[in-house]
Amino acid sequence: MPVYREILVAIDCSEVDEVILNHAAALAHKLDATLHLLHVVHSHTLDQDRYLRHRSQTILEGYRIKLQAEGIAVNILIRSGEPETEILNEIEEHPYDLFAMATHGHRLPGRIMFGSVSRMLREKIPIPLLLVKPEH
Repeated sequence: MPVYREILVAIDCSEVDEVILNHAAALAHKLDATLHLLHVVHSHTLDQDRYLRHRSQTILEGYRIKLQAEGIAVNILIRSGEPETEILNEIEEHPYDLFAMATHGHRLPGRIMFGSVSRMLREKIPIPLLLVKPEH
């Protein structure tokens, strides 16, 4: 059975974060793994990028404090660009054992409008992928 020691977790600073963090924290506890929380800022202007970076840093710091209080090692990563591209770049640049993310469960109109990062990653990701669908 594979051992997952370095787990990259996609955080999109939305209500689905709690779902994937619960799953990732459970794995980290059982496997003594480190969680690497990654948020990709997708902005169109420099001002928007600054605002979103500051907001995401604040949110991720809150997650780090909570997880570290539970005894889990946590790193925070913030990148800018297209989410699927930056996730793949992060995986290529570091030796992660598992990538975990929550899906949004968009129906067809939502997938057409918003795209589907998880769908694109399923085809391209070179490491095991944990997708968790939130219950609505």
